[in-house]
Amino acid sequence: MEVGAALLDLALGGSSPGIAVVGTGKNVGKTVAVRAIVEAAVARGLAVGLTSIGRDGEAVDAGDAQAKPRLFLQPGTLLATARGVLPPCPAAELMAFAELMTAAGSLLYARVREPGYFEIVGPPTASGVRTALDALRRLGAEIVVLDGAVDRVAALAGGNEAIVVATGAASGATIDEVVDEVRAMAARLATPAVDPSRPSLKIEGGLTAADAAALIARDERRQVVVRDPSQLAMSGRAFLGLAQRLTVRCERPLRVVATTVASIGRDRYLEPAALARAVAAATGLPTFDVYADGETAA
Repeated sequence: MEVGAALLDLALGGSSPGIAVVGTGKNVGKTVAVRAIVEAAVARGLAVGLTSIGRDGEAVDAGDAQAKPRLFLQPGTLLATARGVLPPCPAAELMAFAELMTAAGSLLYARVREPGYFEIVGPPTASGVRTALDALRRLGAEIVVLDGAVDRVAALAGGNEAIVVATGAASGATIDEVVDEVRAMAARLATPAVDPSRPSLKIEGGLTAADAAALIARDERRQVVVRDPSQLAMSGRAFLGLAQRLTVRCERPLRVVATTVASIGRDRYLEPAALARAVAAATGLPTFDVYADGETAA
C-alpha cells in the first residue's frame, strides 16, 4: 500500500481532517512522510494546507550542512510560511498576512501557482500553530498537514487531527534502541482521556518525574490528570515507568494513528522489515516504511 495514501485515509477519518507528523529526533523521515501525504492528497484532488513547527523543505540542514529532503509542491497548495522564504512571483500568490512571527520573519498565507520547491517556516508556539491551521482551513484547505515537533503538540490537543510518530535509524544504533524511543513517545502522546466518573487529581502545569515519584511514594490511586500530553515533562522512559504505577490521564487527548520508520540514517542502516515489525509490535500501531512504501500490521 502507498504510504501517503494510507496515512491520508487515517487523517480523513476525522471531522476536521488534518494530520501532523512528529519525530523521535532529526533525520527520521518526518519530511518524507509529510511529502507523501501531500502528494497523495493532491492526487485525490483535495485542497491541501501545509505548515510546520520549525523549518522544513530547505536544501541543506542549517546545523550540519547535510542535504535534506525537499518539498516539491503543486499548484493550489496553501501554505502558512515565513515571508522571507517564499519564492518570488509567479511561484506563489499571496493570500493574507498574519499577526504572527516565525524564526524567519512574519508569517503569511500563500497559494502555490507554479510547481516547485518550497520552504515552510511556521509559528514556534502551540497557539500560533493552531491559529495557522484554522486560517488555512478558512482559506479553503480540505485537509491540513503539519510537519510537527513533539514539544508543540499542545496545538493539536483536543482536536481531531491525526498524529503520526516518525522514527528511524537516526534515533538509535540498534533496533532495540529505536523501539525504546518510539514506544515511549507514542505512549506519552496517546495518554487517554480522563474518565469523569472516577476520582481524579488535577495537576496544574507540567507533571515532572519528581512530581510523579512523590505521587507514587504516597500510593496515589486517583487518576492523575494533566491538561494535555505536552504537560508530561519527563523523558519517554520515565513516562513508561510511571505509567505502570500511576493512572495518568489528560483533559485534551491526542489522536495517535500510526508510526513510520526510516531504516536509513546518515551514519547507519537498520534492516527495514525487522525494524518495521519491531516498531509495530511495540506501539500497537500500523507502521509504514517511508522508503519501502509498505505497511506492517500491529
